[in-house]
Amino acid sequence: MACRGLAMRRLPLAATPCAPHMSIAALSATSVSSCRQASIRSFSRLSRYNDGLLGSVSRRSQQFVNASLIFNAHVRSYADMVVKVPTMAESLSEGTLKQFFKQVGDFVHQDEEIATIETDKIDVPVHAPEAGTITEFFVGEEDAVTVGQDLLRLELGGAPKEGSGKQEVPGEEPESKQVPPKGDREEGGSVSETKQEPTPVPEPPNAEPPKPVAPGQEGLGNREEKRVKMNRMRLRIAERLKQSQNTAASLTTFNEVDMSALMELRKLYKDKVLEKTGTKLGFMSAFTRACVLASRDVPTVNASIEGPNGGDTIVYRDYVDVSVAVATEKGLVTPVVRNAEALDFVAIEKAIAELGKKARDGKLTIEDMAGGTFTISNGGVFGSLYGTPIINLPQTAVLGLHAIKDRPVAVNGKVEIRPMMYLALTYDHRLLDGREAVTFLVKVKEYIEDPRRMLLGV
Repeated sequence: MACRGLAMRRLPLAATPCAPHMSIAALSATSVSSCRQASIRSFSRLSRYNDGLLGSVSRRSQQFVNASLIFNAHVRSYADMVVKVPTMAESLSEGTLKQFFKQVGDFVHQDEEIATIETDKIDVPVHAPEAGTITEFFVGEEDAVTVGQDLLRLELGGAPKEGSGKQEVPGEEPESKQVPPKGDREEGGSVSETKQEPTPVPEPPNAEPPKPVAPGQEGLGNREEKRVKMNRMRLRIAERLKQSQNTAASLTTFNEVDMSALMELRKLYKDKVLEKTGTKLGFMSAFTRACVLASRDVPTVNASIEGPNGGDTIVYRDYVDVSVAVATEKGLVTPVVRNAEALDFVAIEKAIAELGKKARDGKLTIEDMAGGTFTISNGGVFGSLYGTPIINLPQTAVLGLHAIKDRPVAVNGKVEIRPMMYLALTYDHRLLDGREAVTFLVKVKEYIEDPRRMLLGV
């Protein structure tokens, strides 16, 4: 038996028992089949080994990744981040830090607004890029800042302190916190100082009664003067208005328009328009549409002068972007209604209402303000009876609207009381001749006095 086992290990043909009657060919086929089966079993064992090895490597790699994430999160929770002045717009590189909404030690959430920067056009909000706690301010309110400048330091991670969202009880004094330094505070003042209530001084017992005020002097004040630095928007407005006065050859032509037909149209349909679209129907949409149609007959009104040395090229446009003057607390802004030629009354009113709300809320963007080919200024909402608007360069003309007043006018040989409005068109005489300016204003008058022509486009 031992010799047979040795022979089976040494001789391949003896490894497989066979019947005495098997031929050499059958014996060879059997040997080949056995070798194939052995190879398959060996490959299967190798595959299972490799799969186990790869699975082990994959599990170890995942464990390493998880450990790295935990480590990074742990390190990140104690890391600091410097928040910088964000990119504001292509044409804006600096501004004034108007206000910090948080104080040192306050927790801020990701994307929470923490400051606002005033520019000569819009207010730019600064949002927290990550959640964390404010540890340091690098600038103070009213300081000039530039894009990329350091604003404050954040300690990342953590959680809001308990009671941070708790409302203060009326009558209780809030705890003193470190506040960002004021750029215009008095000399010798400290950021962390707290003011104390002055000790009342008792009046002397023999104090003389106050002397009576002489007649005619009761309303006199103390003749005090107060000087306040102009904000960036007001400085920019002053600069542009003076530039317009020095550059354009400004001239103003006037006319008056009977508002009876337009007021009747508004009276008939304002409730239906409000119910169906949620938009209040006013007069600005009609004047905007009238200016768009009139500019087709006088395209120079919608053109501008460009080029060196005061301009040597006239730019004509096949679109009308109307700048609408909106008064805000900081000054006059002129957001733009784009492609007014493609809008109807309701769409124009809706666009003007949205831009007006954004202007009053300080939410206008550079895109809302850029461009504009013609301006409409409605001083009538403030009671203006007559006035000459100033051209908004590089535009060529601006239409001024005024208050509606009942006045006696001659109608078909009779004197009637009609609601009348004065119109004023200020234009750049370098590009627009008097005949063209008067023609444009008369066209606007005709469209307003017969609104059906605007609906028909004739």
